[in-house]
Amino acid sequence: MKKTYVLDTNVLLHDPTAIFAFDDNHVIIPIVVIEEIDSQKKRQDSVGRNAREVSRYLDDLRDKGKLYEGVALEKGGTLRVELNHQDGDLLPLGLDKKKPDNRILATAIGLSRDPEIEKPVILVTKDINMRVKSDALGLEAEDYETNKVNIDELYVGLTNLKVDSKLIDKLYSEKEINLEQDFYPNEFILLEDNLGSSQSALCRYDDKSGVVKPLIFQKPECWGIKPRNKEQQCAFDLLLNDEIKLITLVGKAGTGKTLLALAAGLEKVVEEKSFKRLLVTRPIVPMGNDLGYLPGDKDEKLRPWMQPIFDNMEFLVGGQRDEDASDIIQDLQDMNLIEMEALTYIRGRSIPQQFIIVDEAQNLTPHEIKTIITRVGEDTKIILTGDPYQIDHPYLDSNSNGLTYLVERFKEEKIAGHITLHKGERSTLAELAASVL
Repeated sequence: MKKTYVLDTNVLLHDPTAIFAFDDNHVIIPIVVIEEIDSQKKRQDSVGRNAREVSRYLDDLRDKGKLYEGVALEKGGTLRVELNHQDGDLLPLGLDKKKPDNRILATAIGLSRDPEIEKPVILVTKDINMRVKSDALGLEAEDYETNKVNIDELYVGLTNLKVDSKLIDKLYSEKEINLEQDFYPNEFILLEDNLGSSQSALCRYDDKSGVVKPLIFQKPECWGIKPRNKEQQCAFDLLLNDEIKLITLVGKAGTGKTLLALAAGLEKVVEEKSFKRLLVTRPIVPMGNDLGYLPGDKDEKLRPWMQPIFDNMEFLVGGQRDEDASDIIQDLQDMNLIEMEALTYIRGRSIPQQFIIVDEAQNLTPHEIKTIITRVGEDTKIILTGDPYQIDHPYLDSNSNGLTYLVERFKEEKIAGHITLHKGERSTLAELAASVL
């Protein structure tokens, strides 16, 4: 049975391809949504780009017929821009009939009462209050579920396995073992003695050879940073392995995600010279009130947004040399070994032979994640870090953000690796706050 889906503006601004995501069902876009899309098209951020992309999709669909009459989509469904069913009298008293959200509600209610429209009529919106109002009005409403993952079932990258102690001895002596069990590529395994002794071994599944091998990271430290737990040791193993091109590090605040990535980046770029440049970027999404326009050139404008990166960088560089850390960072930037950039300026670039770190990636949509990763050129390694429970984006949550989506979609790929960090190492207070508050 086909359904009729009415799309809210925020769905299209979240994912412009949502137009095509409803299989063989009917997709309705109220004319007020087109007006709202038009009002966003001049913005110079991801919202503006998505608005322009929606407009291009709709313009291309005009070649198939008149949008107000409905046009066929590739999967068998239809799309129509709805001009009617906007009678404000359908709304209860107290709702402003001129407000765009309420006009969308009125359109959905009108369609649900039209005998010629296939039922059920479902409003799709990422606005929680819109879903609440829809329920109060007796209208079926859903969140946009495409690209969502269950955060409680998110792949963690490390599994514990009870084995015979002789198998652990064999791993240490022969440097590889076969385990009759299915693992994801580059998944870490903690082997523990099934008889309860303290004997254990941390290893990684090598999908190319089909065997389990010890970690390649056997050094006591990387750029002065010593791994404090098994997850951090696994993270360094991924970060320092040039064969793994995409890495996701997930964990709550204080687990060391950004610090580990920066330490490995400095090691690979400055010391080993395996990459031309360390490129660090993060989305500009404010927590709380926006700072507004900032004075100065591009670097001065970016400084407040990139300050957490500078803090970590100064900690790393200051621990290596006696010179002033800020001067060393500036020297590395002048030598073009380190670049700090806003994600806004990444789009359209091709980035070869670089070590890229995308911090706070939980504030990106799946569509934005795709845009970033498609910028990666030959011999480039990209690391995405973030905490899915600390999201500042108004229409993302722990299940729908681009970072968790990426973890699930790439867990079976040989060139990708993931580890979830659990233990906070910043300070006792920070660990307690992340757990209790």
